[in-house]
Formats: sequence, structure tokens, C-alpha cells
Amino acid sequence: MTSGWHHAFAVPAHGQSPHLRECLASLRAQTVPSPVFISTSTPSPWLGALAAEFDATLVAHGPNRGIGHDWNQAMAAAPATWVTLAHQDDVYLPHFVAETMRCVERQPRADLVMTGYAELAHRRTWTWTPMLAVKRLLEEQAFLGREAVSHRRSKRRLLAFGCAIPCPTVTLRRDRALGLFREDLKVDLDWDAWLRLADGPGAFARVRRLCMLHRIHADSETSDGIRAGVRAREDRAMFERLWPAPIARMLARLYAVGYEAGKP
Repeated sequence: MTSGWHHAFAVPAHGQSPHLRECLASLRAQTVPSPVFISTSTPSPWLGALAAEFDATLVAHGPNRGIGHDWNQAMAAAPATWVTLAHQDDVYLPHFVAETMRCVERQPRADLVMTGYAELAHRRTWTWTPMLAVKRLLEEQAFLGREAVSHRRSKRRLLAFGCAIPCPTVTLRRDRALGLFREDLKVDLDWDAWLRLADGPGAFARVRRLCMLHRIHADSETSDGIRAGVRAREDRAMFERLWPAPIARMLARLYAVGYEAGKP
């Protein structure tokens, strides 16, 4: 069941991120206001005070069972028709909700809406990196100038050469997304989720405009996964679902090189 809210932010919070305050401030600065729900398995007085400061609802769950469980719990905590899973280290520009919901109105068959984004690293905003360029190219070859794609082949083409759907930009139709994320994956749980959504009847839609800033830093889950070799293993498993084994191995190797080349 959802409430009367059309859109909400769900923030999976863990520990004491030094960037969470900036994230919450950006959610409160939206030109179209949306309620904010902070979901955590590590509640603390610090987090409670931060939630109160930004008029966010704090929802605790437990035990701590990993990132996939955190994301599923966050989606469940936000009772709205559309939910943005806002990553605690990222910044959402003031027009994010307005642009996303205008797209929803134009694309009533959509299950997923993604937006343009830039990266935050080394105290700078990067609107172009090799990895960003590759992801934008993958978007273009799937969307072919359209705002939305609904055919299974087009949606899978968006994901066939890597995860071209940037998770922090995504807003999901909540009734399609409850329990969506696999809890045994550590890095590619978003890629896996989008691939399963692609097999369904709903459309994927996009807002071309840059609407948020994704922070790249050494303590992120993705960075940890790359260092530990988890990303390479999960990438290969994902490619093997899409391609014959020899091609999957080649693409996984190219992707690993791309992560190094794509760093700002």
C-alpha cells in the first residue's frame, strides 16, 4: 500500500557518512518538495538529530545484512508511488524531482526513470570522464533519441555492454521494486535488478538533463568492491547472462580496465 504521496526519497544510511548532511540538504532544496525517509540498520543519536534537522522520517531495521537488504528495506520504508533511492554520499540538484516527475507524466508506462548526472571527485565536478562518455554512448545506442523504450530488446541493449543505468539517478515505480535487489550481491545488484525489470512489460525512461552529482571516493561500496575483486567477479557473471562465455570474459576484462581509465 502507498500513501497519497506521488514521490518520495528513500535514503539507505549506514554508519556516519560525512556527506549525508549535504545529501539531505539537497533533498530539502528541491523545487518540488518530496518527503524523505532515512532507512538504517545502524541507528544512532547522531543520525536521529540529522533526521530531525531536515524533517526526515527515520526508520530503523535490523540486523545489518548488507547493501541489498539495506536497499530493499529503504524502498519498503518510503510509502509513495514513485521512490528515488538516494545514495547518502550524493547530491541532488534542485530540479531533480521536477524533471523526473514531468517525465513520469509523459511516460505513464515507465517502471524506471533515470536522469543525467556528473561525478564529484577531488572537490571538483566532472561532467566528462572516459567512463561517463562510455555510459552516455550506451544510452544513446539503446534509446536512439527517444525519451523512453519499452521493447525488451531495447531495454536489454542498454545493459548488454555494462550497466549504463546509473543507480543514484533512478526513480522506481515502488510496486514494481519491492524486494527487487538481490541480497547476495555486493556491487552489481543494481545491474541485476535493471536486467530483471527489462524482462517485464514496463518502459525505461530518461531525463537527459544533468540532475544529480554522484560522489566518487575511496570509501564507497563500489571502490571497496573493485579493490577486493568482487566487481570483476560479479561483472563476469552478469556478462555471462547476456553473452556467450568467450565474449563475456572479454567484456569483463575491458570493463576492469575501464574502471581504472575512468577515474577522474
